[in-house]
Amino acid sequence: MTDIDDAIDDVRDAAVDLLNSEGRSAGHVAAGIALTVGFALLAHTIASGALKPRRNLKQVRDKDLPITEKPKGAFSLILPAVFSATTLSAVRVWNAPPQRERTRAMGLWVAAQTVNAIWLGLRPSSMARQVIAAMSSAGLAAAFAHEARKLDEGAGKMAAPIGSGVRIGNFLHRKADVASSGRTLH
Repeated sequence: MTDIDDAIDDVRDAAVDLLNSEGRSAGHVAAGIALTVGFALLAHTIASGALKPRRNLKQVRDKDLPITEKPKGAFSLILPAVFSATTLSAVRVWNAPPQRERTRAMGLWVAAQTVNAIWLGLRPSSMARQVIAAMSSAGLAAAFAHEARKLDEGAGKMAAPIGSGVRIGNFLHRKADVASSGRTLH
């Protein structure tokens, strides 16, 4: 074998590891990617414009309107990666052996994506609704992470809402350290 063949084998092995697709057909893996990414995009589309927040006169008078700004700064860089990690986690769950736990985990993932899309679309303005939105989203994400971990530890780690953000932040920090090669700003 040549170096190119070895590199291709290494990439193929890494992809199988990343997607948890050992023993799965290419069609099954492609269907899982299409379903999870498609559903995530659909949820994003619904949240972006299909649902319009209802405003009443009291909200306008009290300046109690929904916050519609996109995240700024470092959080705006991490947030898409966290959602991507959750979608990748769902692909890993999809590729797990068929069993009741896999169905339950995928159902929780669909529920979490749907609830998040609805809350993002509604853009709750009152403190109570914002707390309910945050708690329902976090609860469903935690339930999915718990079920995903039962099937595949890697999927559970990717799906953990806080863990994913910390891992991504640490990864970016390590890359920045490597890129600076020990140089400092002073």
